[in-house]
Amino acid sequence: MLVRNGLFLLWLFIFSSLGLYAQDSTNNSAPKVSSVQQDTAKRRPAAPKKKPVADTGRVAVKPRPDNNAVTTTAAVPKPADTAKTAATDTLLQQPKVPLHQETAYDIFMRNLAAKNMYLHPGKPRYFDLNVVRPYKDLDWLVYLIGGVILLLGVIRLAYLKYFSDLFRAFLNPTLSQRQLKDQLSQSPFPNFLLNAFFSVSLGVYLYLLMYRQQYIFNADAWLLIPGLILLVALIYGIKHVVLRFCGWLFGNNDLADAYIFILNLINKVLGILLVPFLVILAFCQPEIARAFLYISLFFIVLLIGYRYVRSYSVIKQYLSFSRLHFFLYLCAFEVAPVLLLTKVLLIWLTGN
Repeated sequence: MLVRNGLFLLWLFIFSSLGLYAQDSTNNSAPKVSSVQQDTAKRRPAAPKKKPVADTGRVAVKPRPDNNAVTTTAAVPKPADTAKTAATDTLLQQPKVPLHQETAYDIFMRNLAAKNMYLHPGKPRYFDLNVVRPYKDLDWLVYLIGGVILLLGVIRLAYLKYFSDLFRAFLNPTLSQRQLKDQLSQSPFPNFLLNAFFSVSLGVYLYLLMYRQQYIFNADAWLLIPGLILLVALIYGIKHVVLRFCGWLFGNNDLADAYIFILNLINKVLGILLVPFLVILAFCQPEIARAFLYISLFFIVLLIGYRYVRSYSVIKQYLSFSRLHFFLYLCAFEVAPVLLLTKVLLIWLTGN
C-alpha cells in the first residue's frame, strides 16, 4: 500500500516537471522585446487607415510601418478580374481621337491669318471718317417720273398726227419750212402742251443732274423742282418775247418766225428725248447713271449744234452776214446767258 502511494506521487512530480520544462522552452524561442522598444511602440501614433485599393490583378505593396516589419501582399487574380484588366489595358493602349478634327476651312483660315497683316494681333487700325448721311425717302421720285411719262403718253395718244408731223419736220428741214410749218402752227394747243412738257422734262433733268453730281444736299426737292421748271419756262418765254420784239423792231417778222419755229421744234424733240434718260438717272446705279449722264449731255450738245446749223441756213436766206458775226451772236446771246444762269444757280444752291 505504501509502495503504491509512493509511485503515484513520483508520477505526479515527473508530469509537473515536464509541463514546466515545455513552458520554459517556448518562452526562450520567442524574440525578446526590450523596454525601450516597448516605450517607443506606446508613444508612436496609430497609422491612418488607407482607402481600399481596387483589385486590378496586380501586386499591391503596403508601406512599411517601421524598419523592423515589412509586409507584402500579393493578390491572386481571378478569371473575371483578368478579363477586366485586359479590357482596361486595351482601352488605355488605343489612340485617342480628337473631339474637333481639322477641316480644309480651318487650314485655309490658319494660312490666311498667318499671311494677312490685318489678322495679326498688332494689326493697324483705320477709322472711317465719312459722315453718315441721313436716310431720305425717295418714293416720291417714282411718282414724279411716272407722271412725266404719263403726260407724254396722253399727249401722243391725243395728238398722234401732230407727233408724226413734228418728227417729219425735224428729219426733213426743207419740207418743214414749206409745208409742215403751217400745219404745226395751226395746232396751238398741242404746240403749247409740248412746249410745257419740254419745260417739265428739262427742269426734272436739271434736278437729277445736280443730284447725281452731289451739288444739292439739304435743298427741298418739292421747292427746287418746280423752281427749275418755272426757270426754264421763264427763260424761253423771255427769249420768245425778245425775238418777236426784234423782228418787229427791224422789220423782219418772217425771219423771227422762222427762227422761233426752229427753236421750238428742237426744244420739243429734246424734251421727248430726255424721258428715257430721266428714268435711268432716277433709278439706276451711280456708275450706270453717270455713264448715261454723259451720253445725255452729248445728245443735248448735238441738238443745240443742229439748231444753230439749221438757223444759219435759214437766216442766210434773209440776211447777208459773215460767219464771225454769227459766232459772236451765239457767244453773246446764246452761250453767255446760259453760263451766267448756271453759275448763279449753283452759288444759290451750294454757296460755293
